[in-house]
Amino acid sequence: MNPIARELNDTIKGTLLDRVLSDFGRKIFFPRGIVAQTTEATERAHRFNATVGMASREGRPIILPSLSRVIPDLSPDEAVSYAPTAGVPELRRIWRDEIRKKNPTVGDAAFSLPAVVPGLTSGLSLAADLFFDVGNTLILPDMFWGNYRLIADERHGTKIATFRFFSATGELDLDAFAETVRTATGSKLLLLLNFPNNPTGYSPNFSEAERIVTILTAEAEHRDIVVVLDDAYYGLFYERNTYTESLFAPLCRAHKNLLAIKVDGTTKEEFTWGFRIGFVTFGGASIDATGYDVLVKKLMGAIRSSVSNSSRIAQSLLIRLLTSAEHEAEKKHEFETLKTRYRKIKEILASRADHPRLHALPFNSGYFMSFRCDGISAEALRIALLDSGIGVISIDDVFIRIAFSGVDTERLPELFDEIFHHAEAL
Repeated sequence: MNPIARELNDTIKGTLLDRVLSDFGRKIFFPRGIVAQTTEATERAHRFNATVGMASREGRPIILPSLSRVIPDLSPDEAVSYAPTAGVPELRRIWRDEIRKKNPTVGDAAFSLPAVVPGLTSGLSLAADLFFDVGNTLILPDMFWGNYRLIADERHGTKIATFRFFSATGELDLDAFAETVRTATGSKLLLLLNFPNNPTGYSPNFSEAERIVTILTAEAEHRDIVVVLDDAYYGLFYERNTYTESLFAPLCRAHKNLLAIKVDGTTKEEFTWGFRIGFVTFGGASIDATGYDVLVKKLMGAIRSSVSNSSRIAQSLLIRLLTSAEHEAEKKHEFETLKTRYRKIKEILASRADHPRLHALPFNSGYFMSFRCDGISAEALRIALLDSGIGVISIDDVFIRIAFSGVDTERLPELFDEIFHHAEAL
């Protein structure tokens, strides 16, 4: 093992982090090599800086005029220079403040400075690098984004155990959740929770969120728990009784044996899908500043060894966006656009509540709603709709997912009429 990795591991010896890191997580480190030396040179090399692999002129990165003309408000440094491995410090601080603002019950609980990663998928994969091992068990709801299987099972050999997401009465089946948590094997328990959920578009209400925290806190009395929170669709809540904070807020201070990892980003929250900017933030009741420093350094090693760093221009643009005086009003306007589509679908479904073939699953947030197909093939329905020029997603030949985020409000009745028509024809 590299001496730097050994030094980091010695720093956290005997702690929760020592027990829950994966084999890769124990081995990885951030090298004191080119990047570290370049950082030192940036601070101290006032005569010549011959460290970084960028072309410069008079101390500024070279930028082609045809590119500079389309981004006149950004300096060459903001546009084309490399970003630090963990992200531009200003953006990391802004996002930390955003987390506290959106999650007031986190109070004064400590958590790590968010690190920038190239999108939420990368953040989830990097978290898995640090904590998932062959033979571990990862608990997921039975309604989950298929990429989780690639990340956990195919990349890391981590077994997946699912619980029934919805009870017969259309609420989160937290009895099933509790039983799956209780009976999962291993001294370390891994969970991945995604709210608003993809594919269903469901988020817990206050009592459901409270019970999730209670179940996990009780289990943490008996073993170590790592909870990864995929908050990709955070903030898109359309009903008053929905729990509107991330579960990161209560879980990051819930128990000394529990580590919460918040994976979020601007992709959906800020309508910047192609920017590919996400964040990874660690929180735990027993983790001190030294522990957070070790976690971030190991995460930086994982970033450095895979993607090197995230897009500088995207981070620069996000700093401008998030500090803009118009930002909140513009974001609220587009939230209302999505909420109006949600309300229209609820209105449409109210008139089709007893449809014999399509049963709408509960939804209250995010981009999606889903139908369970009764007596027909979801894949056959998808193909029939595709032949009519309509695209939806089929899941396990039982469910179809509809991204209402991509359909204008006035066209939703036409879309759902077609879906019901083709379901009846099968």
